[in-house]
Amino acid sequence: MRSLWLLLALTGSAAAQPPIDFGLPLSQQTIERYAISVYPDGRNLPPGQGSVLAGGELYASQCAACHSANGKQGPAARLVGSDGFFSFDDPLRILRISEHPLLLLSVGGQWPYATSVFDYIRRAMPHHAPKSLSDDQVYAVTAYLLHLNGLLDASAVLDQHSLAKVEMPGRQRLRWAQGVPQSAAP
Repeated sequence: MRSLWLLLALTGSAAAQPPIDFGLPLSQQTIERYAISVYPDGRNLPPGQGSVLAGGELYASQCAACHSANGKQGPAARLVGSDGFFSFDDPLRILRISEHPLLLLSVGGQWPYATSVFDYIRRAMPHHAPKSLSDDQVYAVTAYLLHLNGLLDASAVLDQHSLAKVEMPGRQRLRWAQGVPQSAAP
């Protein structure tokens, strides 16, 4: 009975408290600056374009210090890798993983959507100055990385319409929930 009285007293005093005002209302400009999520199907990709050639020049100046000239070395994550390093059908998979463990997480071997590569570069790269690249520069670097992984020709140009159409090897590794048709997935 005492606990019931205590409960009633506590809930009554909590209801009498004035609301706490957290934060400030955001301006539309601030909301637009942070609402930059790009979806796997390409929704919310910004206008712009970038070529493999322009991406190669930008990569050399902004990315190679951490990811190396070929994307396979350096102190940061590997960007170029083989689909075979992660294939469950590969009989030598265990040996390949133990010899080259970081190639598992490469753009060419792991990422399921090219739009996710774009989104990550746009938000987080270069590491010393995130969000400093223009949308055209992000398209260019994304095109160059996809080219290094053998997914685009050297003459390719990416834009908001072509990026979502790139078929990534990592997408084949996704497992859909039982009963969900793959056509319903992005």
